[in-house]
Amino acid sequence: MNDTTQASGSTGSSRTTHPAGSEDSPAQERERPLAADVLVVGAGPTGLLLAGDLAAAGLRVTVAERRPHGISNMTRAFGVHARTLEMLDARGLAEELVKRGTTIDQMDMFGHINLDLTRLRSRFPYLLVSPQYEMERLLERRAEAEGVQFRYGAALLSVRQDGQGVTAELREGDRDSDGERRVEVRARYLVGTDGVHSGVREALGLPFPGVAVIRSIVLADVRLATEPDAMLKVSGSGDSFAVVAPFGDGYYRVMGWNRRRQVPDTEPVDLEELRTIAREAFGTDYGMHDARWISRFHSDERQTPSYRVGRVFLAGDAAHVHSPAGGQGMNTGLQDAANLSWKLAAALHGRVADADALLDSYQAERHPVGAMVLRSSGALVRLAMAHNPLQRAGRSLVVRVLDLVRPASDKAMGMISGLDISYRAERGAHPLTGKRAVDLDLVEGRLYELLRRGEFVLVTPRDSRPIAPRGVVGAHWRSGRGSTLLVRPDGYVAWASDRPDPAGLHAAFGRWTGHA
Repeated sequence: MNDTTQASGSTGSSRTTHPAGSEDSPAQERERPLAADVLVVGAGPTGLLLAGDLAAAGLRVTVAERRPHGISNMTRAFGVHARTLEMLDARGLAEELVKRGTTIDQMDMFGHINLDLTRLRSRFPYLLVSPQYEMERLLERRAEAEGVQFRYGAALLSVRQDGQGVTAELREGDRDSDGERRVEVRARYLVGTDGVHSGVREALGLPFPGVAVIRSIVLADVRLATEPDAMLKVSGSGDSFAVVAPFGDGYYRVMGWNRRRQVPDTEPVDLEELRTIAREAFGTDYGMHDARWISRFHSDERQTPSYRVGRVFLAGDAAHVHSPAGGQGMNTGLQDAANLSWKLAAALHGRVADADALLDSYQAERHPVGAMVLRSSGALVRLAMAHNPLQRAGRSLVVRVLDLVRPASDKAMGMISGLDISYRAERGAHPLTGKRAVDLDLVEGRLYELLRRGEFVLVTPRDSRPIAPRGVVGAHWRSGRGSTLLVRPDGYVAWASDRPDPAGLHAAFGRWTGHA
């Protein structure tokens, strides 16, 4: 198959591409193309949230996942930050996940600093410890309820696109048996949420530059004979550092690294190795025993330069991957999905005058966030890995500043939690434009309850009665505030004014909702 034409008005190049191992075989069955508005490749948290959002918006969505159905995705992710919980709240999902997890409002770092998460300005002023499979279970159930079609055991073979859509070829079944078949899925857009080894990214021919920042990390879920003196502990001593956090079901997630033990991921690992690391980092191994899961992995810092190529998008680990420090990986991917889903829905429903510009804003807004997370998580892991006297002196200084200077610690917590992440606004825009909207108390209810409709929310003074167009929920300040806010479906402020501005509001409607 040869190159096809570039998608009209899109960024990047469009071509037919074939990941490794996609040779044609005449004996293999081919099915007729299936129709979908959006094909999502990858059923991790990012893909599931995206698919559920799109289906809830009335779109036809298919999810293709290489894993067979029911195979648990036992991965490193276990922390859900405040901003992610707000996004789940806007979908009516946060309360259930919080009930299943353990909340941590204090973080003990290196034995000298205690970050007080109760100072976070959010309905969720804590870190929720919850294994990734719980998040996937919740999001999969929602996606199924909204009508998402799943194709499990489906490996991506190729992607080709033209001005009207994208065709993906999938291989389903067992390659070594007669049950294998080829399936073509035709969709108007495709989103790759298929992880660090993304077949979609490979099919697009996109580079994934970066480095391995830390090798031979040991990870386990264990029981402890002695409880730590803090809910979340991070410590480093000698050549080791370690992290321990509770799941709430009697098990703890323990992660450890030792500078003297740098071996390949395939090297066998046992609990004694992790005990040794913990004893050096914490001074005790807390009597860890009964590991239900143990693994060795390495962590890269990588980011692709393009999150969009024509009608194909990348999100989550397919677009960026960073160190586990700060627990921002899964959270950043979920926030990618929340940013992209409403934009795809608006484009597919014809709700905006310039759909292509709106879709391009996904790259413009989320690529800088991915780069920022790479920097911040990288700084944290290098802080933990401090080895020589000069590096350790620098770590002590940073820890002391965070411990004594409240604005510095608040800023650190705001960035790690995702609450202070914002998007660049045009010159002259109101200071709130591009900022996350807090959960406002409105006459009609909480803001994030209103956002569950998947539409814009217009917040105006109590005595005003502006007509909200289709796709916009009207709401009023419960207080006497006189400002006006137009809040996007993902909870960010699209436009704001401190005084009546009918012309500005009219222009904002035209730009963001397609209604002049």
